[in-house]
Amino acid sequence: MRSQRIEKMEAYILERRTVTLDELCEEFQVSKNTVRRDLEVLLENRRFKKIYGGVTVEDYKELISFGERNIARLEEKQRIAETAAALVEDGDVIFLDSGTTTLHMVEFLAARTGVTIVTNNVDALLRAIPMENLTVIALSGTLNRKTLSLTGPSSVQALQQYNIRKAFMATTGYSLASGVTNSSPLESDIKRTAVERSQQVFLLADSAKYGSAALTTYCRLEQIHGLVTDAPPPPEAMAFLEEHQIRLILA
Repeated sequence: MRSQRIEKMEAYILERRTVTLDELCEEFQVSKNTVRRDLEVLLENRRFKKIYGGVTVEDYKELISFGERNIARLEEKQRIAETAAALVEDGDVIFLDSGTTTLHMVEFLAARTGVTIVTNNVDALLRAIPMENLTVIALSGTLNRKTLSLTGPSSVQALQQYNIRKAFMATTGYSLASGVTNSSPLESDIKRTAVERSQQVFLLADSAKYGSAALTTYCRLEQIHGLVTDAPPPPEAMAFLEEHQIRLILA
């Protein structure tokens, strides 16, 4: 199946960083024309770069400041946040991940009752202060000024106490090969724990984040239950979502 071959090809290239067309032909037992067509799909994702006679992996995304990230694609993030907030029901206990998309969910929860938010997202905490309809549980930890989040072992230990119904997760980039990734190792343990403690996991990611990877992977793509985004991902990703019964929720 082509989508499965492309997924394996993506993993193969990521592992070796730079490969030739001949290597790919030999590894996957297909013609150069087939390899070229498959690479066209991967090159659309901006994770890879074409070089003479082959392909190489672009540099991993580095962590940039919270302010810079919050400004980028702001309209898309707000639409995604509003769509994600519609998934929250009265009485839900939700985890709100640190990130510049998830924080915008708070303003769209004004009509909900009995909702409890567990979060290490400092900006989300501040936005929730005037909203008396929300119960807010702040995870303890050390302030990470670059991400405006609370991080550290105490955050993980605190989160392990709670049973979360729905987790709304952020990401620096995600792909079939690398899964759901994040640029800050200090945050990854918290994100990983949130996924483990939640009945349902929703990934909030604008379409520009597909096909890229950051420093650490905090969960596999098949661990999420829904992808909330502004545009459908490429065909190979759509096939993966359908195969694993992951909801695609378009903002």
